[in-house]
This record gives sequence, C-alpha cells and structure tokens, in this order.
Amino acid sequence: MDKLKIFVGNSHQELGSLICSHLNMAPSPCTLRKFSNGETSVQLNISVRNQDVYIIQSGDKSINDSIMELLILISACKGGSAARITVIIPEFPYAKHSKMTKSRSAITARMLADLITMAGADHVVSMDLKASQMQGFFDKPIDNLYAAPTLAHWIRFNIPNYETLAIVSKDSEGTKRVAELADKLKVNFAMVHTDQYFKDGVSTEEHQRKITTLVGNVKDKPIMILDDTIDKPDLIITAANFCKSKGQAKNVYVAATHGVFLDDCLEKLNDCEFIDKIIVTNTHAIPEEKMLRNPKLEVIDVSRIFAECIRRLHNGESISQLFNANNGIKYAL
Repeated sequence: MDKLKIFVGNSHQELGSLICSHLNMAPSPCTLRKFSNGETSVQLNISVRNQDVYIIQSGDKSINDSIMELLILISACKGGSAARITVIIPEFPYAKHSKMTKSRSAITARMLADLITMAGADHVVSMDLKASQMQGFFDKPIDNLYAAPTLAHWIRFNIPNYETLAIVSKDSEGTKRVAELADKLKVNFAMVHTDQYFKDGVSTEEHQRKITTLVGNVKDKPIMILDDTIDKPDLIITAANFCKSKGQAKNVYVAATHGVFLDDCLEKLNDCEFIDKIIVTNTHAIPEEKMLRNPKLEVIDVSRIFAECIRRLHNGESISQLFNANNGIKYAL
C-alpha cells in the first residue's frame, strides 16, 4: 500500500511478520540492537518522510527493554518526519498497574501512556486492555480491539455441544468479561470465588485457610475458565479443581487473550489433571519448544484482526466492524 511503512520490534517478530504477510508486504527494514552497556540502539534503514508509519511491539519477558525499544522507534520515526505514527501494542505492558492498589504506589500504566504520547505516537491500538479506564490515560486516539469474537468462533467449532457450555470467572473482577462472552454464545456463566484468611493476622502458610465458593450450576457441563491474562497458575487450578470435583463439571477449558505464563505456570496448568485444554491468542510470544512440551496448549492467531485494523486505518475507513461479535469473526479466521 502506498505510503505505508510497518516496523516490527524484537518483542514478537513472528506476530509482526504474520500481520505484514496478510497485508502482502514485508516489514520495513530497521536495525535493532543493544550495546554492551545495555543501552538500546535503533536505526531506520528506510525513509519515513510523509509516510503513514505503524510500529508493532508487544509485551515479552524483557518487558522494560521492549518498552525502551518502542519509545526509541517512535522517536526515530518522529525525527524522520513521518506523517502519522500508530503504535500497535497487542499486549499492553504494566496493564495490572492501572490503578493505585496501595498507599503511595504508582499508576505505572498511566505513566507509560504518557511516555508513548511524548515520544511522538499519534494513535495507539491494543487488544483486551486489563481495565477500560486505561483508554482515558491517552491524550491521543486509542482503539481497544477484542479477542472475544475469535474465541467465540473457536468455541463453536471445537467444543462438542457448546450450547451446554458454562463460562466461568475465577474471581469477581472478571465477571463482566465472562458475562459478555456468555451473552455472545447464548450460554450460561458462573463464578468461583476464593477467600484466603489469616489466623491472628499471621501470613505463614500453615495459618492460611482458603474458602472456595461456586456461584452457578456447572454440573455435567463443559466449562471454560476465562481471564484476560494467564500469568500465574494457582487461582486457575483452584477454580478448575473445585468445578470438577465439587461442581461436577464435565470438561474444563482454560482461556485467555494474553498467555504470559510466568516461570513454570504453563507446565503446572498442563500437568493439572482437572484441566483438559488451555487456549490463548498469540498477542504474547511463546517459545516453540515450550508449546511442544505442553500439548494441552492451543494458540489462536489474531494477526488478521490487526492487519485488517491497519488496512482500514491507513485507508481512512471505519474499524467499528472489528468490535462486532459477528462481523469481526471473519477477520479472525
């Protein structure tokens, strides 16, 4: 496409290449490297003057290096007189820090939004932001795409008798997300709530007591425990265990948009006898050898959604169809 340039950062080059392939173009050439002292170096190897530039950079295990690389890429394009700079961030870093959880803590997601804007970004595109209020952190336009249509399509074609499925939230914070997907599929939803108490204020393991409650009926039904991000396994395994053993669920699927899988999280989920399958999208890079070692994992490709978003933005078309549960599915196949 005329006057379109796409730069792909180091955080998730596979996703960037897939997006470019759907647009029938190659990633624009640039040199990204680190000096021996840890500093990041960015060199654009093509002119961006008066060009419509898109930068693809997601979260990864070297999150702070990826953020710095993104900011320098934006600044380099701004200095190169790009007409417009759009940043594609499939998994937004520091999304958990979108509110003050403790006294004197920082709202880091807001700070990162300010840095991206100050570096020169004119537009931001992400997917399934942790909290809707994050859209208000930006002074520039931001579009938050959704993985729900893609996941709904996967459910319809991969879960036998999906009409009997129950979508389950592992905590109260995820009930809105669960209810929305359940409404799209016209199925039931439920919630597992786990309270952890400490005897006499002592936090040692032997003094902890967990009480788990299931709200909703999952008996003899396949269930899907849904979240926006999977990074730690404990609450998911607790919910799967309770739904299978106490709630008498038939099959347990675990699904999320962002598969971060810190440390041995994926291995623990894969080895859990109560979990039948783990479904995530490819917004976060997962090493191939890790996927091969964990056969319960299935990764859904969302590159077509981002490619269609870029095409529409570049041509000045509306992207509202990408938010629609029915129209959006065709871009996720």
